[in-house]
Order: sequence, then C-alpha cells, then structure tokens
Amino acid sequence: MVKSKLKVPALLLSIAFMSMLLAACGSGNHSNTAAGNDASPPPASTAPAASPAQTKMTDGLGHEVEVPADPQRIIASYLEDYLVSLGVKPVAQWSVANGTQEYLQDSLKDLPTIPYDLPLEAVTSFDPDLLIIGSNSAVEGGKYDQYAKIAPTFVLGDEVNNDWRKALLKIGEVLHKSDEAQKVLDDYEKKAADAKAKLEAAIPGKSVAAVWLVQGKFYVVSDKLSSGAVLYKDLGLKAPEVVKEISASGAGNWNAISLEKLADLDADYLILVNSDKDSGSAALNDALWKSVPAVKNGNVYEYPKSSSWLYYGPVASSQMVDNLLKDIVK
Repeated sequence: MVKSKLKVPALLLSIAFMSMLLAACGSGNHSNTAAGNDASPPPASTAPAASPAQTKMTDGLGHEVEVPADPQRIIASYLEDYLVSLGVKPVAQWSVANGTQEYLQDSLKDLPTIPYDLPLEAVTSFDPDLLIIGSNSAVEGGKYDQYAKIAPTFVLGDEVNNDWRKALLKIGEVLHKSDEAQKVLDDYEKKAADAKAKLEAAIPGKSVAAVWLVQGKFYVVSDKLSSGAVLYKDLGLKAPEVVKEISASGAGNWNAISLEKLADLDADYLILVNSDKDSGSAALNDALWKSVPAVKNGNVYEYPKSSSWLYYGPVASSQMVDNLLKDIVK
C-alpha cells in the first residue's frame, strides 16, 4: 500500500542539467583627492575606500570574466537552487514546456520564466548583468561568445557543476557571498550527520532505494548521483544490490529498470517519485510491481515529480533529508 505524502502538480516532462551564465558590466575606480591653499594640510579622511565595481575571475573554461560587485539581474538557469540558498533572486527562472522547479516555488513564485536552453533573444529581453552557466555543453558551438556579448558570462564547468558542494562554493565566490555559501554547506553537513544518526538508530542495516515512474516506465536512482548521493553517501543508508548492479552499467542520474528486475529489488524501503499520477499510474497495478518486497510490506513513500527528489543542490538535498526523517524515523 503506497503512502502518499504530497499532492501531485503538473508533470514536468524533462529534467535538464542546463547552462547557467554569469554576466557583469561596468567598472570604476574612486580615489580621494584633496587640494587647497591653506598653510596647514587638510584633515585626513576617515571615509572607507570605495569597493571596486567589478572583479576579474577565471571561469571553469578558462575565460577571464569581469564579475560585477553587486549584480542585480542574474540569470543562472538550472542553478536557482544555489541562488535560493544564498538569498538571491534571479531575474528569470529555468523552465520547460510544462513547468518549473516547483520545489523552489516558495522562493521563486511568480518570477518570470526563461526556456531551459536559454535562447539568445530570451536572454537579451531580461537585460541581465550577470549570467552563470553550469555545463560545458551549454556554451558549445560559439554560444559562449554570443552570451558574453549580452552580459559577462561565467561557466562553472562540468567538474564543478557535477558536484553541488563545489558549485555552491564557486557560485558563492562569484556572487561575493563566500561566507554565506560556506555557512549553507556547514549547516547542511550538520543536518545530514544528525539525520544519519537518527536513521541508523531507527532502521539499522536496512536498505532504501528511490524509484521514478514516468510515462509508464521505471527508473532507479544511481548509487552515487542525484538523490542517490544523499541516500548512500550523506546519510550512509544501505544500497540494495540491484541498485549497485544497475548503477555500475548505467551512466545517468536515473537508469532504466524493468518490472522484472524491480521484482528482485531487495530494498526494505522505497521512495517512489510518481510522474504518472495524473494519467492513472497504471504501472502500479501490475502484478510484478505489487510483488516487490517493499511494496508488499507497505514501505513505499510516494512523492510527485514536483518534489526535490529528481534534482540536486543544497535546498533539494535538505528537503530530501527532511522527507526521510518524516517517512522513516517519524
């Protein structure tokens, strides 16, 4: 019997790890001058020196980028999780045809959207002063030069983009919020360590898996990526052998798994991300699904695609920890 935790909103059809851009413009130097004909020199100024209007930084692809000191119109598509954690609101948010990252909408509600692939015309229309882009592929084919003509563009690069901790600290550096980023990370590590101890006490030696149902097909999370990294690395939960096996041969955050293989899934608890709720979730009526041990034992916890389980970042990871404590520790 499935325990439903959240109401399912509109289905998002694609999860994209897309480009984010950093732009900055403007520069200026300020100096204090004094002149006079008095015999005695003027009193020394006690006013602090003005901060530079921009900072030169080298991005993940080797570009030297002049980052504004206080950017006000940031586009960081698919990196909004990091901005939200730092208390920064972008000028537009990532979107696909059927929606946005709904788990962030407490902070981004009513914010204008921009297509996930960042068309040049759409980017230009928001008049950004900073673009932050995540992956190398998002600026291939001359796109970097085109974006850089619109606004200063900072690319994290794949090595940083694929590790949310590194991405958080780098974005904090770019936005001149390094201290805030470190605090967000420290708070998460403490929260995860506390949750790990509670889970070890509540379900010692038990295993957990996350499964995604979308368009009638099942996928299982990697044991090292996305929410799998939260389950097995951050919280130290036991990964089922089937998850290890599929992860070893798969390359994605989520890898396809047949119903026949699901029936062998040796997980004591299942997190089910159900993207088929609105269309009836017919696959959940299949006898093979009902034969999965965790399903038979009633240890399935269901979440909609609008939840954080398909994403990554400090906000998403923190929400997943909260979900597990509520589901399993209670």
